[in-house]
Amino acid sequence: MDGLPEELVWEILTRIKKTTDRNSASLTCKRFHDMDNEQRQSLRVGCGLDPANDALTSLCNRFPNLRRVEISYSGWMSKQGKQLDDQGLSVLSSCCPSLSDLTLSYCTFITDVGLCYLSSCSRLSALKLNFTPRISGCGILSLVVGCKNLNILHLSRCLNVSSVEWLEYLGKLGTLEDLSIKNCRAIGEGDLIKLGPCWRKIKRLQFEVDANYRYMKVYDRLAVDKWQKQRVPCENILELSLVNCIISPGRGLACVLGKCKNLEKIHLDMCVGVRDFDIIGLAQKSKNLRSISLRVPSDFSLPIFLNNPLRLTDGSLKALAQNCSMLESVKISYSDGEFPSFSSFTLDGILSLIHGCPIRELSFDQVYSFNDVGMQTLCLAQHLENLELIRCQEISDEGLQLVSQFSRLRTLRLTKCLGVTDDGLKTLVGSYKLEFLAVEDCPQISERGLVGAAKSISFRQDLSWMYS
Repeated sequence: MDGLPEELVWEILTRIKKTTDRNSASLTCKRFHDMDNEQRQSLRVGCGLDPANDALTSLCNRFPNLRRVEISYSGWMSKQGKQLDDQGLSVLSSCCPSLSDLTLSYCTFITDVGLCYLSSCSRLSALKLNFTPRISGCGILSLVVGCKNLNILHLSRCLNVSSVEWLEYLGKLGTLEDLSIKNCRAIGEGDLIKLGPCWRKIKRLQFEVDANYRYMKVYDRLAVDKWQKQRVPCENILELSLVNCIISPGRGLACVLGKCKNLEKIHLDMCVGVRDFDIIGLAQKSKNLRSISLRVPSDFSLPIFLNNPLRLTDGSLKALAQNCSMLESVKISYSDGEFPSFSSFTLDGILSLIHGCPIRELSFDQVYSFNDVGMQTLCLAQHLENLELIRCQEISDEGLQLVSQFSRLRTLRLTKCLGVTDDGLKTLVGSYKLEFLAVEDCPQISERGLVGAAKSISFRQDLSWMYS
């Protein structure tokens, strides 16, 4: 190896991706050790740092070109030593001039002071905070003021982030492209209007409300009248995910749904207030839509909605079929409290979607209207490659046997389906048509019944869900 040119050794090391392999290679000789120190751009540390600040200082000095750093204390206990604190972030800011991507998870010792140190990281473009309870909105504001190139910001369970001046500042800065806010109780749907002109830059937006906290502030959440007259320039959003949100007709996030003309992927999970009008407007505007995931809530008992029918109908699915010619991934599910007779979508609406779009991935969870007739229609779905059926109790062996006629199907997942048995898989046995078959918690399917039904098989049987 000593005779190899420097450039060739460098290229060899760049192709070693696993951290454990790189660590082993760096121990073989001083040449590899020095070259790895210079090449290493990412670092993930956590509970093993002890003493934390000193250990991090040593690592930063060893790897001077670090760009991505993840610090996670998931599962941490006090006997493992003190966590990294604000001084550790001071070390990062002074020893890692190339730092561009930082993730802090379960870092309970870090405060706003630590984020102030990070504000000197001029190249920092991505910050992800997951359960950092001592950080407030003031700390985030100090960071975004200093980090002018920030374009990715993820906040998850940051319970003390109450002030939202940082949102206004990011709006004026106009660099943010990826914003994710999950279960930050003091930040509501109405606060997003403060992004102002920055909406034009955002390409990916995730907003998730704490399900246990939402109904406590329902009337607060609907106080978003300022959305009515202010135009939200969200045409460039490519991915939109809303979870446990209140969609107020004609205001708030409902205004966003009908304006995302470049939208490619949308996920609406337990969003109360979504109407056919919203989905139809989305379908007509978002011609590039490739993926849609709908999880429909069953709780329509909020007093403010009693006089307004909110259940989505086949009109939404038919609008998607007519307008979204690129739609290839569809997932429809109902919450656990949904009764079969309350299903919003009928088989007719589902079939129109299957006929009208080149669907490659299809997933149904508790969609009781999908039955053996629907399975027969899937025989004509020329693009279908992945099918997932969860708690679809209207499908029998007769419908499952039709899977062997699905021309391009490669992956099939069955979970908690009561109406299918080993007989439903007989047409697949020996054909090895499927690349992968997964069966979980289906009481009438045995592991023996799967033998020879696919090239790769996964089987799990836990029937406790039937009695809980």
